[in-house]
Amino acid sequence: MSIAVFPGSFDPITNGHVDIVKRAANVFDKVYVSILDNPGKGGEFTVEERLELIRDAVKDIPNAVADASSGLLVDYCRSIGADVIVRGIRTGSDVEYEAMLEAVNSRIAPEISTVYLISKPEFTYISSSLVRQLIKIGISIEGLVPNADHIILRRE
Repeated sequence: MSIAVFPGSFDPITNGHVDIVKRAANVFDKVYVSILDNPGKGGEFTVEERLELIRDAVKDIPNAVADASSGLLVDYCRSIGADVIVRGIRTGSDVEYEAMLEAVNSRIAPEISTVYLISKPEFTYISSSLVRQLIKIGISIEGLVPNADHIILRRE
């Protein structure tokens, strides 16, 4: 059984993230959409809120599972039996950053591979930070996130 982890902060999950999950779910038997909690980073949404939003967003993808963890990504992968990390690439600068992470991860856990999925053009401009900024200034996030109504209700 091939198990993959799609890690991120998902603060909140976007339509671009969901597209990566769908595509990964076509390749791997199980895909964990995993919030890697970084307490130093803070967040607009609590981990529990993000988990709920992810569960709602992937409910129609039978082999996708929402989860959360803290600590090293490779330790988390080992704990659930995952042998692949899935990463989405939106821009050229993402490639440099992700290559650095992959180098560190492969040094610590050479048995875990990283697979990159290139964002579809319609999702390249969408990021969680953009969504958070739009929420703060009161601009609609409809079409950027899978559960805009839930997010807006939470923020009110």
